Amino acid sequence: MRTAEITRTTAETDISLRLDLDGTGESRIQSGIGFLDHMLTLFARHGRFDLTLSCAGDTRVDDHHSTEDIGICLGNAFARALGDRRGVRRYGSMLLPMDEALVLSAVDLSGRGKLVYDLHIPTEKVGTFDTQLVREFWEAFARQGGITLHLRQLAGENSHHIIEGAFKSAARSLAQAAAIDPEERGRVPSTKGMLV
Repeated sequence: MRTAEITRTTAETDISLRLDLDGTGESRIQSGIGFLDHMLTLFARHGRFDLTLSCAGDTRVDDHHSTEDIGICLGNAFARALGDRRGVRRYGSMLLPMDEALVLSAVDLSGRGKLVYDLHIPTEKVGTFDTQLVREFWEAFARQGGITLHLRQLAGENSHHIIEGAFKSAARSLAQAAAIDPEERGRVPSTKGMLV
């Protein structure tokens, strides 16, 4: 089974996370940040990942530490659950409409963590959530997951729609890339013989 359990405790956050790449999209999310709970719930559903997450963070300061550390933990969980990445499709992409917003994501499970970010979120906040933390989350996720992730906004005016489109699009791209390719017959999808 392609699963991982991550615990991370620092002076700023205490996180417990469980991920199943071959799930049904079930989730139990308690990040301490309402908007991030919403994004991670739909991320799990659209990727068909089972995700359980609890985070006790210093949100009395702001949401930065919790958001970034959750990205770190989720990236680590993907890396562990993928293992040596044998038999995966490796690549995935999705052009996803969310009302007036249109977001493209593309993923390479390369083993080399890299985020290319081109979202233009027009407001500084959605509710109480700082929208600049969207980039922090995906940066931490891509780096720790060893995943090349491109996020590009092609249209959009509503901050909530743009961010939601990005989470849904990334989830679907990741699901494609992580899917087992029967034609690979358990091989690593690289001429180097390894993904790093």
